[in-house]
Amino acid sequence: MAQLGSEGPSTGQFGAGVIPGWREGLRGFPVRPSLGSACPGVGSACLGLLGATGDIWGHLGTPWPPAGMSSDLDVFVGNTTLIDEEVYRLWLDGHSVAEAVARRLRGGVLEREGTSVAVLQSDTRDHYRTFQMLERLLHAPPRLLQQLLFQIPPERQALLVQRYYAFDEALARELLGKKLSKGTKKELDEISARTGVGIRSCRRQFDNFKRVFKAVEELRGPLAENIQQLFLLPPPLARDYAAIVFFANSRFETGKRRLQFLTFGDFAACAQSMMGHWSQGALAPEAAEPDGDLPKSFLQDLKELKVLVTDKDLLDQHKSLVCSALRGKISVYNELEANFKVIEPCRSDKWSPGDLRLFLTQYTAAPRNLPGFRHQALWERYMAAITACLLRMYHD
Repeated sequence: MAQLGSEGPSTGQFGAGVIPGWREGLRGFPVRPSLGSACPGVGSACLGLLGATGDIWGHLGTPWPPAGMSSDLDVFVGNTTLIDEEVYRLWLDGHSVAEAVARRLRGGVLEREGTSVAVLQSDTRDHYRTFQMLERLLHAPPRLLQQLLFQIPPERQALLVQRYYAFDEALARELLGKKLSKGTKKELDEISARTGVGIRSCRRQFDNFKRVFKAVEELRGPLAENIQQLFLLPPPLARDYAAIVFFANSRFETGKRRLQFLTFGDFAACAQSMMGHWSQGALAPEAAEPDGDLPKSFLQDLKELKVLVTDKDLLDQHKSLVCSALRGKISVYNELEANFKVIEPCRSDKWSPGDLRLFLTQYTAAPRNLPGFRHQALWERYMAAITACLLRMYHD
């Protein structure tokens, strides 16, 4: 816990925590502007101990210090906003002040800090007020860096942003592929019950997904880089948000029963592969289209590949070339020859990841030797992402 009774931006961190009612006690007494500077609601510069003691006594017509008495109290000014990480986590999780106080009590904070329940309650309330004032800045993180109201060290600012935009993967998995609309937001009560994520936290995370989506949907260039620059997120988190935006934009079916074993991490890896190989930016980094959009021209061209499935002669030749290349190299050759399909048969026949990788390599390369097939470059571009996705998805 941040030091109870230390300098801070709030009454809980000093005033109400150590000297309850200190503001009321000073009200009406002149305070030097250099000590009592304007504060954002609860104060970004606080008076230590009794603060402007000399000013108070001067107001009463008594010199300070009184004759025969020496002063052992000093005035200090502090304007650093203290952030208690535990309280911040409780606030992010959607707990009320009372719930947060109860959890802190169970954690043994009173014994560690040697304080009282009243001080703990005041400290928690005060932190919550600070976080609520910071939240509008966290909606646009560059503003947090530019503002002067809250004096927060850069590393603390980064922590605030990263934890505010961190999300529960179980919630993200439920929302993948869904439109980030009011209708989906109405489903959050049910999603909260299924995932065990508090409803307040669900709403905050949903709003974060929607905010990021709206901010980058029309921007040119790599999706993850745009998110990283606009929201100051670390690269791994920015890539995860890029996956969420990609699926929200492309509306892939991710909720089918046979896909339920796949995690958010699986889908995020697939999104990165598809953006890396299929987006316009994969071929032309200076392209005007956002990475989150699959080019219409590419989707149209994919129709040319249907010939590998619809033309029985080509299908048989393709199978023959692949089987010939893999004979004696994989342990499931007989199963492959009998069933020329992927994933479900692979899982049921217990293919090893190595066998699957060898199969996909030959499956991609074989059409080069098919007479009359003129779309090998398009095929390899398509299969590069498919291979990466299948290898990632191939687990229990």
